[in-house]
Amino acid sequence: MSTSQAKSIFDPQVYTDLKLKKIIPYNHNTSRFFFELPDGQASLIPVASCIVARASNPEDLRDAKGDPFFRPFTPISPPDAVGELVLLVKRYEAGNVSKYIHSLKVRAEGDTLAFKGPYLKFAYEANQFKEVAFIGGGTGIAPFYQVLTHALRDDNNKTKFKLIYSNISEKDILLRAELDALQKKNPHTFDIVYLVDNPTEEWKGPTGFITVEHIKKHVSPATLGDQIKIFICGEKSIDNDILKGNAKGTHQDLPLKLPHWRGKKTDRTKENSAEF
Repeated sequence: MSTSQAKSIFDPQVYTDLKLKKIIPYNHNTSRFFFELPDGQASLIPVASCIVARASNPEDLRDAKGDPFFRPFTPISPPDAVGELVLLVKRYEAGNVSKYIHSLKVRAEGDTLAFKGPYLKFAYEANQFKEVAFIGGGTGIAPFYQVLTHALRDDNNKTKFKLIYSNISEKDILLRAELDALQKKNPHTFDIVYLVDNPTEEWKGPTGFITVEHIKKHVSPATLGDQIKIFICGEKSIDNDILKGNAKGTHQDLPLKLPHWRGKKTDRTKENSAEF
């Protein structure tokens, strides 16, 4: 939906409270949280960027030293969606912010969450690359989904996108229906490889963690040079398993030397946008 706004409703220096208006459970540990945007406005955050969330009252969520916890999120709602901002949040037992968000309630008076940003992660440009590969797991899908929904609705898009997406089990595959719908609508420019670590007998896809072999099989080689780009977002183990191998020189035929996107799925207390 179009909007006549000139800029994002968010400010990188100042937190803005948004009222929680709806919660839709996705699976056993993940829900969609819908926040109300004021005066019929849209978030208008650039693609690809994130925003930072913390408790509206910082006293409600602090570490042992008294510093407030915060965490970056990439909304799964389009930047031009009027009236609401949607986060996909997985509840982690060790995640102070995720547990806090899952404790919020939809009330008449309204529970709120504080946001600021946006913080640009990568300045996406249409058809900048011949091929883009997204490699990730869990809620690391959110920034990829932001780019995919933006790029694939452009009739002039010529970039071929590949998603290699790993999860614990089939029920943990987030946004699967939405991703499958995008692939069905864009069969020549979007392909998906799902992996699960704990497959059922009915599972027909690959299993285990994402390896360099998976990347070699499904992603074009580094001989394409600047025509191909790989982005990584997910649990720390995905970063380590792939990037450490490349750094040691064992997989120099992969275009992984300078990934622009390396998601960190942990709470933070020091607000340095360079770390987002």
